[in-house]
Amino acid sequence: MANKVQPKILPGFMELLPEDQILFNSMVDKIRSVYEKFGFLPLDTPVIEYSEILLAKAGGETEKQIYRFNKGDNDLSLRFDLTVPLARYVAQRYPYLTFPFKRYQIGKVFRGERPQKGRFREFYQCDIDVIGNENLPLVYDAEIPAIIYAIFKELDFGPFIIRINNRKVLNGFFKSLDLTDEATEILRIIDKIDKIGEDNVKEELTDMHIDAQKIETILSFIRIKGSNEEIIKSLKNNGINDETYLEGVNELEEVIKLISSFGLDKDAYTIDLTIARGLDYYTGTVYETNLKEYPKLGSICSGGRYENLTGYYTDQKLPGIGISIGLTRLFSQLKEEGIISTTKKSLIDTLIVPLDEENMDYVLEVANRLRDKGLKADVYYGTKGMKQKMKYADKLGVPYVIVIGSDEVSNKVVTLKNMVTGEQEVVQIDSLTSKFC
Repeated sequence: MANKVQPKILPGFMELLPEDQILFNSMVDKIRSVYEKFGFLPLDTPVIEYSEILLAKAGGETEKQIYRFNKGDNDLSLRFDLTVPLARYVAQRYPYLTFPFKRYQIGKVFRGERPQKGRFREFYQCDIDVIGNENLPLVYDAEIPAIIYAIFKELDFGPFIIRINNRKVLNGFFKSLDLTDEATEILRIIDKIDKIGEDNVKEELTDMHIDAQKIETILSFIRIKGSNEEIIKSLKNNGINDETYLEGVNELEEVIKLISSFGLDKDAYTIDLTIARGLDYYTGTVYETNLKEYPKLGSICSGGRYENLTGYYTDQKLPGIGISIGLTRLFSQLKEEGIISTTKKSLIDTLIVPLDEENMDYVLEVANRLRDKGLKADVYYGTKGMKQKMKYADKLGVPYVIVIGSDEVSNKVVTLKNMVTGEQEVVQIDSLTSKFC
């Protein structure tokens, strides 16, 4: 006999037991529901794209992490995010889309990085983007926090905070310090301040040979705290007259005012000048969201505004704004911290247990009636004894068991057992569905 192949999967890929998959799917359903309530349309792009499409803007670590391969004469890659495929899609389908184009996509992406705690090679992202044609009103920058707020209220992981900044404020600030050329790298370092701390940020800025006084000015700037109104006031009164900076401050002030119209609790969002978002395509409002009671989880939802999504594929100016939830990473962290736990091992409302095979016509009639009424019903077709059948139902956590024997068939009834209380009753088939309401 041939040697058996040991069953295993690659490191960095998540595979769940059914009860965990049920929980994961319920999170996906809640996120999708919120996206659709705000008018976003579903989109599903191919997992495999031409490498030239995905690599049009990629470079550095991103290019190293792409799964790339050849099939025949085609140079192909697995998508590493959902944003680049969106850019290709919008450029390709531009004549057929209605703008502003609001889309959501929930799907797997792939990155060949070293797997470690909280990092995966294959993972789900839950993205939304609003794409404008030539321009995109600032009110969309305020709608995004309203969507984040609705999602995490629905998911109910505890209190959270949406942290908001504007890249124009930061870019204009660095320009006022004559650090425009260094701005991208400085932003990348500042973006890590929650992970590495202020001292390490200072050390990395020093390694860039930035003047000590300028470093202190940078740190003082991002330390500005207070209410949103107080922070805006500080930003307006600090003597910086750079045009980009002032434009960013005005946008930030307007977004904060608009957010209040969406009915968010005031303690659910705040201006935070340390939020930079390391990706250099962000050009305006940026966001990060954190669970207040679990800060070590880091950002659980992030994104921002960009001026031209499709610049590598078309001359059309298509500004946009979007956010992404890395659901695989978030799910694994929440499970590990005990913030979420499985509550269902099965999705069915009832398990129908026939006492013998002779009554299968009636058993299936009952099952069909329940399913026609929108209930989830399964039938135990095995020939094991009653004790084993009930044990099976109990292991699955089925709330109700319907027992059908010869007496039930003769009287057109069923015996319904509540698996939680242990109570059972004889129920007429015509009134059975009301017992599950």
